[in-house]
Amino acid sequence: LKLKKDYIDSGQVKFIFREVYFDKYGLWAAMVARCNGPKRYFGLVDLIFKKQDEWTTGDVDEVVAKLERIGKISGMSENQIQTCLQNNTKARALVEKYRENALEDSIKSTPSFLINGKLYSNMDYNELIEIIENNLN
Repeated sequence: LKLKKDYIDSGQVKFIFREVYFDKYGLWAAMVARCNGPKRYFGLVDLIFKKQDEWTTGDVDEVVAKLERIGKISGMSENQIQTCLQNNTKARALVEKYRENALEDSIKSTPSFLINGKLYSNMDYNELIEIIENNLN
């Protein structure tokens, strides 16, 4: 939120969020977030990240049930969530777009940051701000 307030909202930094799917669970989570509509997307993504330690454990049925609960918290019905998760055309399109982006940007881990074309991996906030500040000038 601080990055958004200090750099993105002020127009100093252009922020592009790209989803990464290293497994089917990540893809399913992204599909649930997308099915709730663009206005609620980032709120649901935030919730998915916050609860990541909870919903990523268990067998397939348990993970789906946990993602359904997260979707319901955001106002989706069970039918909407099931329809969303069963949309194979959407799943293939998302995976293809991810592959294009990952190949183009050499993304192999999360989080990854591209700042003026240079790839950086996970770092603390102060390191990120230092890199951003050095690239603003």
